[in-house]
Amino acid sequence: MTFRRSIPSMLDQVSCTCPPITLTIAVVVYLVEIFFWVWTVAYNFVPGGVYTREHTDYLIGFVMLSLLVGFHLMKHSIRTYSFATFVNTSMPSKAIRLFLGLIILVGASGFVYRIQPNEYGHQLGEHKQFSAMVWTYHFGYDNRGWPSLERTAKLIEDTGADVVGLLESDASKPFLGHNDLGMWLGERLKMYVDFGPATKDHTWGSLLLSKYPIVESQHLLLPSPEGELAPAVVATVNMSGHLVNFIVVHMGNDRDDLDRKLQAEQLADNLANSKHPVVFLGYVTSAPNSRDYKHLTTVGKAKDIDSTDLERWCEYIFYRKLIRLGYARISHASLSDTEIQMAKFRIPDGDDYVDNDKIVKKPDGIPEHVRFNSRFGEYKDGHSYLPDHLFHMSTPKYFVQA
Repeated sequence: MTFRRSIPSMLDQVSCTCPPITLTIAVVVYLVEIFFWVWTVAYNFVPGGVYTREHTDYLIGFVMLSLLVGFHLMKHSIRTYSFATFVNTSMPSKAIRLFLGLIILVGASGFVYRIQPNEYGHQLGEHKQFSAMVWTYHFGYDNRGWPSLERTAKLIEDTGADVVGLLESDASKPFLGHNDLGMWLGERLKMYVDFGPATKDHTWGSLLLSKYPIVESQHLLLPSPEGELAPAVVATVNMSGHLVNFIVVHMGNDRDDLDRKLQAEQLADNLANSKHPVVFLGYVTSAPNSRDYKHLTTVGKAKDIDSTDLERWCEYIFYRKLIRLGYARISHASLSDTEIQMAKFRIPDGDDYVDNDKIVKKPDGIPEHVRFNSRFGEYKDGHSYLPDHLFHMSTPKYFVQA
């Protein structure tokens, strides 16, 4: 009862104060809280971050203390004139209550409409091939700060990717708009979603989208003693009866050497211990043939989709127990700050198979179902700086038997 009486009393007191001063104080306090929240996650890039690392508990404690102070100040000054009319207010008539109930039912029907299980009936097809994509998504905002959800959905549709790993995808934080990117993209693209670890774990987020059911998953917080927390999703996808594992991960920054070493060791274990074919879609923050790269490919028993591509630093695609068919890099065109990488694979019929080892740069002779979408242009050397998503960096490439 004290709590319920204190809230209107606090609002009553606020209504009697000087509006410019009250609004200024409220906005300043709100902004301080928002910036503090940024400091709890981006501690590796801001001054004083060592003291705020993962400490949203400090923020929650401040908010609760402020409320307690406000309740205490109002305890002896309960005022009633602003809320006096509440005392003798009668309940709405039966007709009004029925009308309000009808509005609630109509609104709730929207949730039923969104449940469309039959929309997810994707089949692998006779060629038993699939495509995987990794992209550092930048929280659903383009390089100019505008929301990019619909443009992102259209881009993913154009790629035709069956499985998508989106990094930097946790936009559920207040300073990123409280957006559930996985829910929106999953419904828009008719794909299954797995997101993790949770927002409360102070990471930038890893998101997995799949046209095929996700039957098992783990959300990992990788060892990060020095820098920002590294998130990973390890999931098993059922592709029309064929189980394939996917690892979607954002490793630590290049300056946090110990973090990356420990993270590479744990991820290599995940790769090596995978019972099923596995695809690694990750942000490794290391050059090709570096320590962490070698650890993932040797100890993790994984192959690089294209070991001849030495012009990489962040995004990599590794695989095992699959046959590689194609590899492409697509420019970001300012929709994010990082390019898209894609790979196409075929699931072998058994353990007795031979991987494709010859690189082909021209699509002549490559089956149509293996080729990447021509909407992104043709093979191109070097970077593409045009304001459209195009192939670049000596891709697309295809792989065939020598």
